[in-house]
Amino acid sequence: MPAGTDQSHAIGSSIVPQKLQEVLPQKVEEKVPNTIHDTGASADTTTNAGVSHATGNSVVPKVVQEAVPKGLEEALPEKVHPTE
Repeated sequence: MPAGTDQSHAIGSSIVPQKLQEVLPQKVEEKVPNTIHDTGASADTTTNAGVSHATGNSVVPKVVQEAVPKGLEEALPEKVHPTE
């Protein structure tokens, strides 16, 4: 997984914690629905959204876990959001 960018790519409002925004690759940020983390990018909010796929403790807020596609959850580092 690419290293984080030490910056957020949000151009609008976001409920994603700032430190998480700073460590996530831009492509991951852009997959989060704009209603959760507004990057101005289009995101598929229908694929497996509505449930969390975490298998352990996650630093991602529950509301975000349930709003993003499964693929996005799986793209996060295991230490941030375990899914294996």
